[in-house]
Amino acid sequence: MKKILVALLASLLVLTGCGAKEPKEELRVYNWGEYIDESLIPEFENKYNVRVIYEKFLSNEQMYNKLQDGSKFDVIVPSDYTAQRMREEDMLQKIDYSKITNYENIIPSLKGRHMDPDNEYSVPYFWGNVGILYNKNTVDRKDLETQGWNILMNEKYKGKLFFYDSERDAFMIALKAQGFSMNTTQEDELKKANDWLIEMKQTMDPVYGTDEIIDQMIGGAKDIAVMYSGDANAILLENPDMDFYSPAEGTNTWVDAMVIPVDAPNPDLAHKWIDFMISEDVSKRITEEIGYTSPIQSVIDDVTGPDGAFNGIDSYVTRTGYDKDEEFFYDKEMKVILSDYWQRIKATK
Repeated sequence: MKKILVALLASLLVLTGCGAKEPKEELRVYNWGEYIDESLIPEFENKYNVRVIYEKFLSNEQMYNKLQDGSKFDVIVPSDYTAQRMREEDMLQKIDYSKITNYENIIPSLKGRHMDPDNEYSVPYFWGNVGILYNKNTVDRKDLETQGWNILMNEKYKGKLFFYDSERDAFMIALKAQGFSMNTTQEDELKKANDWLIEMKQTMDPVYGTDEIIDQMIGGAKDIAVMYSGDANAILLENPDMDFYSPAEGTNTWVDAMVIPVDAPNPDLAHKWIDFMISEDVSKRITEEIGYTSPIQSVIDDVTGPDGAFNGIDSYVTRTGYDKDEEFFYDKEMKVILSDYWQRIKATK
């Protein structure tokens, strides 16, 4: 009788086990808002039989602070200067590139940058630069070619200008306009940039903004706007009167990269996600969805080709190999200084 009861109990345990669903592995991703084709998330879940918890942030500072507060993610997508900061603060783990089979797809010039000089911690996600979006019908191209960033001081366009509300981008422009490095720490150069920005505000009556500028420029609200190339791509597709210019004085060429936090709960699955994101088909789908430039040359060639989504959109092909273009370096002290300068500039009457 005892043996029968034991056998029955064992059978019940087996049946119970058969009916129970094993919990799926979870992948936690933290990315910028509207920076993916969201149909790819369930595709990845089905491919690997996992659950993806996908959260979005609005700024590098928001993302950084959330990690500092103890939130754990497997993959995050910081801008280059924040990836540098996190690397220097030992917040990242090294990537096992033997698990990233698509890494060879990445454009070589996007590797070995200041944020990750030895290619140990990051994989490029998307990239671009900062330039000038302008209305071809009302802005003289010769003004752009002869004045570069200083067109933002040309009173012909007073009251017709959107300017990005970011101390980092503002000082990049003011420094480049005067022939300085955007990573300078020289007090006299920063003072000249500060004075340039004050004069521009007082002379040109710019409207400061961020993402809302995109819809405004699609509608042709202003003649000129400081713009990220990826946002310019989307605008050019909607408004053929607009064009994009990268000034000869140089600009910021940036890379947003995928990294794995040092305390990531599931680094193995993180590697699978990163590899999935830089497959040619997936990168093409994302770039067609969000408008930013793929880090894969074959995708760039495809989407700018005769039948491509960005055929004829010059801003999609980010300028490379230009010695006056730079990437931002993270400098804690300079971040505080520029933020203070910028608040004072915007308060200037």
